[in-house]
Amino acid sequence: MAKQVKLSARPRADVGRNSVKHLRSRGVVPAVIYGHKDQPANLEINTREIAALLKHAVGENILVELDIAGTPKLSLIQEVQHHPVRGDILHVDFLEVAMDEVLHTEVPVEPTGEADGVKNYGGLLEHSLRSLQIECLPKDLPEIIRVDVSALGLNQSIHVRDLILPEGVKATSDADLTVFSVAEPKAEAEPVSAADAAKGPEVIKEKKPVEGAEAAKK
Repeated sequence: MAKQVKLSARPRADVGRNSVKHLRSRGVVPAVIYGHKDQPANLEINTREIAALLKHAVGENILVELDIAGTPKLSLIQEVQHHPVRGDILHVDFLEVAMDEVLHTEVPVEPTGEADGVKNYGGLLEHSLRSLQIECLPKDLPEIIRVDVSALGLNQSIHVRDLILPEGVKATSDADLTVFSVAEPKAEAEPVSAADAAKGPEVIKEKKPVEGAEAAKK
């Protein structure tokens, strides 16, 4: 299941571009928590703490016990916005959850092992579905779904309906979607010899009529 970690947060009153710049200059990141029965609330969290939390996470689904000025709230990191160039954390969205309520979220899918069609026949493993839509209780939430592709032969596929999921987890993605498949190796073009390359392409010239040929036909 997904790890449950603790993280401190403080209510944030100021909003807007200028206030966000001020927050980042103080080493904090703007955030928001929404969902469940409460209205969305603006927060601020320590930049180093959230960066360390994300760095050591195996997957993207992280259950967080937010300590908001002494009030604990169980939440799921829903989205993290990064700077497109520097990669800095710009904003974090938390979804408040309850241990007895079913979650609807996405979990990354990762292959394990080497497919038989790749290992023994030179095929290509195609990863068609990168994340799986699921539903489960927070206590059953997996960080990542790992799929053993070792038995997958040439022109064979693994679909959503074939996945063996952890107990308490149900896939809500289309059952017919392909997750992994092994395609046949691409045919290589025949090599061109140095002599043929030196000759260049063959040019077919139009034949000129022989003098007097037209006269002879008349």
